[in-house]
Amino acid sequence: MENLSLVQSIVAAFSQGGIWMWAIFVAQVFSIAIIAERAIKLYITKDTNNGLLINSFESDIKAGRLEQVIDRTNTLPPDNPIGRVVRAGASAALEMGGRDEIQARMDEVLLKENSQLNKRTGLLSMLGNTGTLLGLLGTIVGLIHAFSAVGDMDPIEKAAQLTAGIAMAMNTTAYGLIMAIPALVAFGLLHNRANNLSEDLNQASLKAFNWLSFKYDSVPQRKVRRRQAAQ
Repeated sequence: MENLSLVQSIVAAFSQGGIWMWAIFVAQVFSIAIIAERAIKLYITKDTNNGLLINSFESDIKAGRLEQVIDRTNTLPPDNPIGRVVRAGASAALEMGGRDEIQARMDEVLLKENSQLNKRTGLLSMLGNTGTLLGLLGTIVGLIHAFSAVGDMDPIEKAAQLTAGIAMAMNTTAYGLIMAIPALVAFGLLHNRANNLSEDLNQASLKAFNWLSFKYDSVPQRKVRRRQAAQ
């Protein structure tokens, strides 16, 4: 009986709130979908273990076994971004060997990986604010309907219009807040998680870059050494 009463209350609220309730509902559906997708991606699929994982590449990089490094990165899970960053740097070192070239190649991949971490998270803030504003708009429209009942109308019609206007105002206000609060809380949590993952990835990438760049001379330095050796 309690469940039936709850369903009836929700149906009545949507009926009284009008189109604004459905607009808020659409925003809520999108926010729930984004929260679910981002939570799975950032909390389950991704992990802050790049700092530990990158240490396993140190000996091979310092020994110059870059082919083995590239082969090992291919065995890492596809959802692990550090493998792609290390592979880009090791490939650049094999092909060109310059420190600037290694950094450019790694930065290119790193920028793409970091952008994936923050993908769609910012929409939650927008949806939360939109839900609040839609609720406020429904409140204003409801109050306009309520105050319009003050005119020369039949007392029964006046009471009905006043009740309908206040019901629209209260229902849309409440539902807008119900939709917005979880969306904004989730935005804060997911944004913080994305920042932690990004920081972990950046630190691990910096370690790999230092090992690769200090092991190999830059391209101009190599050219100078080759000229000196030829002379």
